[in-house]
Amino acid sequence: MWMSGIALLMSSWVLQASEAPIVQEVHFLIPGGAGGGWDSTARGIGEALHQAGIVEQVSFENMSGGGGGKAIAYLMKTAEQSQNTLMVNSTPIVIRSLSNVFPQSFRDLTPVAATIGDYGAFVVAMDSPYTSFAQVVDKYLANPASVPVAGGSARGSMDHLVAAMAFQAAGGDPRQVKYLAYDAGGKAMAGLLSGEAVILSTGLSEAIALAAAGEVRILAMTGDERSDSAPKVPTLKELGFDAVFVNWRGFFGPPGLSVQEIDRYIAMFEAMYETPAWKEVQARYGWVKLFKPGKAFTAFLEQQEQQMGNLMKELGFLN
Repeated sequence: MWMSGIALLMSSWVLQASEAPIVQEVHFLIPGGAGGGWDSTARGIGEALHQAGIVEQVSFENMSGGGGGKAIAYLMKTAEQSQNTLMVNSTPIVIRSLSNVFPQSFRDLTPVAATIGDYGAFVVAMDSPYTSFAQVVDKYLANPASVPVAGGSARGSMDHLVAAMAFQAAGGDPRQVKYLAYDAGGKAMAGLLSGEAVILSTGLSEAIALAAAGEVRILAMTGDERSDSAPKVPTLKELGFDAVFVNWRGFFGPPGLSVQEIDRYIAMFEAMYETPAWKEVQARYGWVKLFKPGKAFTAFLEQQEQQMGNLMKELGFLN
């Protein structure tokens, strides 16, 4: 009954999307700084929703701290006053909860919907001597400490895990990755450009934007096939390294969010996918649609918690 109710609401609201906003106001809470994947996801989706007329008013707030835990705690504390707030998050909410970076988990919030998938990517500065990922692998196999890897998240989190997976697939010891943790992608990029790091582990969407600005070269990405948004970038798989990874990104409401509000937000996202504004944003960032609404999102999170926990144990990040 719950899902059939959503279907009816969505069909009604999708038909009306061009006539009136589905939602009057959405405040996007971003648990990291500017320049990262959470920031681009919230702002890109907010842009599409507003330009398509699906949401009347959108606003954004960056709240770094605690690996994302500060924003989670804030949303829990202000739940009654935050019914119009959606916090963006992704695979790290699972990883950091497992790692005890913060005491909360997705269960302390209201999972609304997974919305997009973004592949991992490995980039180097334009003046780097490395022109292929295979060259970086050779250097790593010879001396892991000579290949410091920058990432916009904490040690043992997603950027770190993806790099560990890639070097493990290349025959290296994943526990030997010299990972340099920065608060959000912009600072990680600065670390790369300053020479502190040899390579940056990041999302493909951020990598595409950086490459378009002429700041980096993308050496490889983690999809099972090349992205239409970056057709010249090879996959790890085609380079002979059997590693594939896609990072979901989605939105959470405060605890106690009503079923009616959940339904309304789900309908909002469903309507967005059909608009030219969304297609423009999607192409800009190289995202893939990964829509898992409501209870399907919760079930997906529970499954990923098990899968990521097993991977983290294998790579030595959990006992």
